[in-house]
Amino acid sequence: MNEKPSSIRNLGPASDEFYARAGIVTADQLRDLGPDEAYFQALKAGGNPHFIGYYVLVMALQGRPWNDCKGKEKDALKVRFDAIKARLTPADIGLSALEKELNALGVVERKT
Repeated sequence: MNEKPSSIRNLGPASDEFYARAGIVTADQLRDLGPDEAYFQALKAGGNPHFIGYYVLVMALQGRPWNDCKGKEKDALKVRFDAIKARLTPADIGLSALEKELNALGVVERKT
């Protein structure tokens, strides 16, 4: 199927945009990658980390309401979320997709 990520319960148009930055444009791609890898790729592509967005994705891929995440389960997901963010290199943080591509090409800021 070629359904957008927003076809999954709990996810909306903002999710489509967030994951599209990383080339994840279908619900099947999102499911195949799983929540941790999909979220990591979206962050690496310039997305801003938000714990709520992460656990909403986890709940969505389990077919559960987003607000079903509570207590120890939510605490465990926070640990996973922090581990995903820790995988980012300093070069990944805060750069737009264009800036990352320019860095990959070796383009550097000119000093005057």
